[in-house]
Amino acid sequence: MMLTTVLLVVCSLFASTFSAPVAPPPVRASSATTVNTPIGTAQGVLDGSGSAVRFAVKYASADRFASSKVSTAWTFPNNGTDPSALPLPCPQLGLDDSQLDEDCLSMLLFVPPSFNPPSPGSPGMPVMMWIHGGSFIVGSATAPGLDGSNLALATNSIVAVIQYRLGAFGFLSPDGTNNNAVRDVMNALQFLQNNVASFGGNPDLITIAGQSSGATMVRALLAVPEAEPLFKQAILQSDPMDFGFLSTTTQSTLQSYFASQLPSSCTLTDPSCLSTSSLLSTSMATFGAAGSLDPAAGTFSPMRPVHDGSLLTSSLDLTSLPSFPTQSKSILITNVLDEATMAIYSLNRDLIPEAQFPTAVGGTFDKNRTSTILGSSFYKTPPPQNGQSSQTVDARVQLADLGTDYLWKCPGWSFARLFETFGGHVFVGTWFVGQTYPGNEQVSECLESGVVCHQDDIEMVFGTVDNPSDEQKAVILEMQARYKMFLLTGNPNVPAFESWQEVEAKVDGDVRAKKLGGQGLVDVGSCSPDFWGEEVQYDYQVFGI
Repeated sequence: MMLTTVLLVVCSLFASTFSAPVAPPPVRASSATTVNTPIGTAQGVLDGSGSAVRFAVKYASADRFASSKVSTAWTFPNNGTDPSALPLPCPQLGLDDSQLDEDCLSMLLFVPPSFNPPSPGSPGMPVMMWIHGGSFIVGSATAPGLDGSNLALATNSIVAVIQYRLGAFGFLSPDGTNNNAVRDVMNALQFLQNNVASFGGNPDLITIAGQSSGATMVRALLAVPEAEPLFKQAILQSDPMDFGFLSTTTQSTLQSYFASQLPSSCTLTDPSCLSTSSLLSTSMATFGAAGSLDPAAGTFSPMRPVHDGSLLTSSLDLTSLPSFPTQSKSILITNVLDEATMAIYSLNRDLIPEAQFPTAVGGTFDKNRTSTILGSSFYKTPPPQNGQSSQTVDARVQLADLGTDYLWKCPGWSFARLFETFGGHVFVGTWFVGQTYPGNEQVSECLESGVVCHQDDIEMVFGTVDNPSDEQKAVILEMQARYKMFLLTGNPNVPAFESWQEVEAKVDGDVRAKKLGGQGLVDVGSCSPDFWGEEVQYDYQVFGI
């Protein structure tokens, strides 16, 4: 069993979770709200609770495989006329052609109900633009939990939830162009820059935020000089930083394979010859084959932003240390306590005997990294309990800890140190309280008390937990207060709550990761500067990307 292979299984779970759009909230009669914008009249609706006004709009358009262009007229998604309608998702697994749309570059704006365009001298509200996750192959602005109404109200901000082209549609243009999906997201930011003031927003206070591959996209934008003036600060939740960005060599290999699997008699941009579903099938075949075509692609998100040297001018990892760009922005980096638990236990439904732990580690890492991991004190066999033997001690516990450190937690901490060293302001935290995200209940271990699996932070941030416990209510209240302050100032500290210390890597290398939903700091453990990234290299270091 390989830790990287197991994550491919998780993508199929994501597909059932992210793909289908949620039903729109009930809309009040006579609830339409109109706003004059520089590109036309925007029409929105109040949701059933009246907590925010929701505007659905196409922020950009693009022909198949072409670069997108920012919208110059206010247009509803799906070529529709109903302001309450939600955008169809971009092409992805689990949907037929009637449930998706290649012309999918849309966003949902959630605006506090008492908004007014800022008067001269008034700063206006901050804006948070959310980028969904899903391994760059699934996801949408209408995925569960992403209703931004409660978050907009709690933070007194405008919340924009966007969608962007996925898979080959966003990353494997046949003419060799890469990073179309990155440009989509940049155009979403430009759309906000052009129009958000009409809704009472401040275009100089835009924060980009994302979870999982959405956080990878946030990190990509931090590596794009052209995007630098489009946003003020950034939030990265559960970014699998171990993989790094793609190299141009790996991207070219995947692009060639993708093209080779399509009929040579077809013009790829001709929908009469190649349907959306046929291109999607070939995209997913490329996704599945990527790790065998080039190990540097990995198996989790092999179609991802490319360090091309023109748009993305830095790989923003330890391999580019001499050229790591000077930073000035503030960022939040968070992970959840048990990032890898869903992946490990979804593939391995039965206990893995402790004696098989070395084999499992060796199936993922090369000989040197395996030897170092097995010889360390961080992933030792837990002591037998009540007469257990090596055949009854469950190695899945260690594998989940190892996977969390390897893919998410420790590379995030390494990035935090580097970002701060080069001038940025960084706050790091780990979620100790969450809400089981739809799909995670398929793994019973994610339902256990105290376990916070990958994605379980999403509904906490958005305040969309159904019937939250008292503990969850307290954490949601605190975190939304911290996000409100961060959106305004770039600092998440609020007088009513425990101090969230800033990273000071130049002083002692400690990231001072705060327990989110707890008191005090997270134990450093294997994420010390001299273990992961040094004794045990990350994949992006091994592959030189």
